Amino acid sequence: MQKVYLDNAATTQVRQEVIDRMQEALATCYGNPSSTHAFGRTAKTGIEQARKTIARYLNAHPSEIIFTSGGTEADNMILRSSVRDLGVKTIITTKIEHHAVLHTAEALSQEYGIRLDFVKLDASGNPDLDHLEQLLKRDGSRKLVSLMHINNEIGNKIDVVAIAALCRDNDALFHSDTVQSIGHFSWDVEEIPIDFMAAAAHKFHGPKGVGFAFIRKNTGLKPLIMGGSQERGYRAGTEAYHNIVGLEAAFIAAYENLEEETAYISDLKRYFLQRIQEIPGIAFNGYSGDMEKSTYTLVNMRLPFDEQKSLMLLFHLDLKGIACSKGSACQSGSEGGSHVLSEILDDEELKKPSLRVSFSKYNSREEIDYLVDVLKEFAAG
Repeated sequence: MQKVYLDNAATTQVRQEVIDRMQEALATCYGNPSSTHAFGRTAKTGIEQARKTIARYLNAHPSEIIFTSGGTEADNMILRSSVRDLGVKTIITTKIEHHAVLHTAEALSQEYGIRLDFVKLDASGNPDLDHLEQLLKRDGSRKLVSLMHINNEIGNKIDVVAIAALCRDNDALFHSDTVQSIGHFSWDVEEIPIDFMAAAAHKFHGPKGVGFAFIRKNTGLKPLIMGGSQERGYRAGTEAYHNIVGLEAAFIAAYENLEEETAYISDLKRYFLQRIQEIPGIAFNGYSGDMEKSTYTLVNMRLPFDEQKSLMLLFHLDLKGIACSKGSACQSGSEGGSHVLSEILDDEELKKPSLRVSFSKYNSREEIDYLVDVLKEFAAG
């Protein structure tokens, strides 16, 4: 049976050069980075080199890169410390953020009594910047704006430059969950006045269980995890050296090959958009069918199937060896369905099955042909 992996927004295949680098690290560099002997110093040097590498590509200072277990931890650290330590009294976000942000903001509202404001969305799920400005100017409270650059379910791409400028003009902090963005888009944190970002290695062909937070200097953020002085005091605990150098290897490969791989994956998406419309009644969720307004890495679409067919869709695709998502992987075990689609679709549209297909450098046109042919056969059956 043919095996086709088209769920790259959930996680990605690890690059071979990343595997090789991690195997070498596990075999040869096993000292504790906090130890002062040569074994420890070697590990510490590798971690600091990885920090410098990431900072160089983002045009950040190495001290602004803090390694974490992934995007969720980075989001939690940033939001919690902003409220607990930086005097934030209002968090402004949207109802279609990743739950790492949304649930954290809701918990902070309950725990600390802060105000939680939601920016209005247009019909396709992008934030209304006029409404955001109104919320920023509403009162004199200390505010944190948290808006993800690329939505993980519908692929919408927001105008982070305009939002960062609005936040700076209104003396608000700006955080963006860039988990679907880092490794796929260029960033310059000197040009974009963003205060905080979160990233995860497994979204750009690196290992799971490691990511980083960008924390702009002198913000006053405090640690979430207490203990030792690792990660400049921001994150206690012995560093996972093999994961960090794996992240570095994936990061270098992503940005050294960014132009070529962006062009290749964009071509795959265009080809998919062309071929999938051979099924009558296909509709795209959010801006995912628009190459300019969405990421080039995914498409989220509604299929014209009845309720009975909808229940069997993912099962049928799995039997055919095809991996993709209904909504997002984070939602796949939820009985409530996608909170993102619930915000932008009406009741009739929500009755139709939605499928997220996400691409990587390891996919091909032949795999897209196979998926479309399977879906056409399923529709006709």
